[in-house]
Amino acid sequence: AISAFGGVMQTIHMPYGKTDIEFFLTHSGARAVVCLPDFKEFPTAQVMTGFKANSTTLKDVIVLGPEAPEGAVTFSSLLQEGKPVIGNPPVGSDPYLLLYTSGTTSNPKGVPLTYQNMLGHGRLCVPEFEMTEDDRVLSAAPLSHLYGLYNINCAFAAGAAMVMLPAFSPPDLARVVEATQTTAIFMGPAHAAAYRGTDILQSHDFSSVKYSVFSGAYSPPDVMTYWGEQTGSALCQLWGMTELAAGTFSRPGMDVETATRSAGPAAPGNEVRVVSAETGAQLSANEEGELQVRGASVFPGYLNNPDANAEAFTCEGWFRTGDLATIDGQGNLTITGRIKDIINRGGVKYNPADIEEIIFTHPKVAMTAIVPMEDEKLGERACCFVQLVSGETTDLAEITAFLAAQNISKNKWPERLETVKDMPLTPTRKVIKGKLAALLED
Repeated sequence: AISAFGGVMQTIHMPYGKTDIEFFLTHSGARAVVCLPDFKEFPTAQVMTGFKANSTTLKDVIVLGPEAPEGAVTFSSLLQEGKPVIGNPPVGSDPYLLLYTSGTTSNPKGVPLTYQNMLGHGRLCVPEFEMTEDDRVLSAAPLSHLYGLYNINCAFAAGAAMVMLPAFSPPDLARVVEATQTTAIFMGPAHAAAYRGTDILQSHDFSSVKYSVFSGAYSPPDVMTYWGEQTGSALCQLWGMTELAAGTFSRPGMDVETATRSAGPAAPGNEVRVVSAETGAQLSANEEGELQVRGASVFPGYLNNPDANAEAFTCEGWFRTGDLATIDGQGNLTITGRIKDIINRGGVKYNPADIEEIIFTHPKVAMTAIVPMEDEKLGERACCFVQLVSGETTDLAEITAFLAAQNISKNKWPERLETVKDMPLTPTRKVIKGKLAALLED
């Protein structure tokens, strides 16, 4: 959708769900929406014209296609010759992009990002990636989300070519890389994991790929190492959020061990620190605490949400990310979990991310997530959700025995196991733990 907000046109990403679309259009005050006639079985243009009929703000539905339903116009009918005249040209601090948080644990919030946040930040990052006009950049991640948009801006700032992948599948990405001689790939760990158990990487030429950047979700070291060994690509890991694009990232020239265990140092123009969640005091190297960031890529504040902004920023302008992390003596960041995911079992708190990492290595497990469940005696216990490899079965006893073999103390074992056919994911392949927790209430 496109919204006139602050006098500037900006894009709003929307998931393809009717309720989601209505929420985003209403919340953003969008005055125009650009859409496909249909998306798979979803009658997009028809739904949008229905919203328009009942909206006080939505005035135009613009369809990318040769025909438009009643109440809409085609994009081609709006094209004009010559250079448009802009009476109030934007400046760097103007809103450029309106996105919504992925809502993995709560309702999504509107995130306006400025020209400086996106275009200026991308330009600063180009030299760090050693990206030039000779590069060909491919994004396995959706281009409608911040990660994909970020690497587009980097490529444009470098004058590099963007290699278009209509939709990810392991064979399609391999064919495109080989055909176009792609030099850099921006991807998620789930994309790399999809190749395990296949011979696709061995049967295609990845020798042109100088480096691969992993982001969007926790990146297991074994998955990254596998990808590097199979493709010959250098490895990078990037940490970011909807609110700040690239917060930190390891650079292509760094050693494999640094890249697989950390998301590197702060991106240019940014600062990161780890503080005590109880006192707010900055912690020493390698101590776990709440991650905070401020700098050139950090958004100015949530849209029309003063309560969220008061909670999100310190008086010194640090953005409270909600992540748990450590920063080593060289400034390299390692995300260790989410504050809201901490399980408080009888007063003993622990981070389930460490347990998830181990369960993920079980040969029967394709994906896993641990969420707290209420308990009358202990306050909380852990429930483990797993998506299994096709054709496999497991039970709680097998999972806990696997943890016992890894010398994990019993108080950190999950006490309930639920198997799901498909893990609920955001389009960038983050597990939506809020939806898993809701299943426990049913």
